[in-house]
Amino acid sequence: MVTARRRLSRAFSPPNSPPRCCWRRVVRPTTGEERPTGAGTRNLLHPADVARYRDGNKTDRADAKALLEASRNHALTSVPVKSVEQQAVLALHRIRQGYLRNRTARTCPAAAQRSAGSACTRREAYLPPVGARRVTLEARAALADETLPEFLKHALFELIAEIRALEEKAEAVRTSLTALVHHMPDAKRLMTIPGIGVLTATAMVASVGDIRRFRSGRHFASWLGLTPREHSSGASRRLGSITRKGNSYLRMLLIHGARSALRAGVVTNQPDDLRTWATEVSRRHCHNVAAVALANKLARICWRTWRDGRDFERREAQVTNC
Repeated sequence: MVTARRRLSRAFSPPNSPPRCCWRRVVRPTTGEERPTGAGTRNLLHPADVARYRDGNKTDRADAKALLEASRNHALTSVPVKSVEQQAVLALHRIRQGYLRNRTARTCPAAAQRSAGSACTRREAYLPPVGARRVTLEARAALADETLPEFLKHALFELIAEIRALEEKAEAVRTSLTALVHHMPDAKRLMTIPGIGVLTATAMVASVGDIRRFRSGRHFASWLGLTPREHSSGASRRLGSITRKGNSYLRMLLIHGARSALRAGVVTNQPDDLRTWATEVSRRHCHNVAAVALANKLARICWRTWRDGRDFERREAQVTNC
């Protein structure tokens, strides 16, 4: 019930805090702290959930009204407050992703310069390679081409050095994350699962926090956006592609790890039951569908392994006699 409406400054601090305060999740840019100030029971709501209750333009009055309406909906899940250690680990992941994005941005000019040099010398079409490592090799080969101008060679040499420096910085961050695994028993336990490496384990532990807030492995996979989108009515049930909701970085790591595990199941002589199941799905559908399905199963396995506090037990594939 609204008892008073008045405009307050941001520096205003009420002498008697209400017994229950509603906040939107805001990260302080100076300290990185997510914990709000003030006394009382704090309920952190996601901004996307609050925005659904806002009518008209975005103002402080409309935001306060939307917060009040959203806090009455007990079906909305509050956002857990991350610790300083969790935010520090996630900051390392963001720094590494920034290095990789800059590396990708530098490989495009390198491939374009190699393509321009090929067009000038051979007068034929040139398809740039895929991947930073191949682009770097092609760019180094272009430096040995005598027909290229010297100023182009100098720019290409500087570009290769910049790409190499970014790769070294990204590898240094990965080394730091590898050293942190020894102090994170949950991440060390998750790494026993096929397809879960240092990046996925540390990012998952830092992002999730308490795994027991998810009721089942399906809820955890749904939180990651790995469950199918549903558009059903009555007795008709229609399932589409995955929802792609939640943490896109974790979902990307799980799908890449699933691709690695799926590839290992193809090349190995004695795959386990998990890789055998993924290989059969790949034969029935396609590789990408099998990778996403395996990522969904890996998320459920991570939930069970993390909740029970035990390592993943590898089981041999069951051979059926026809």
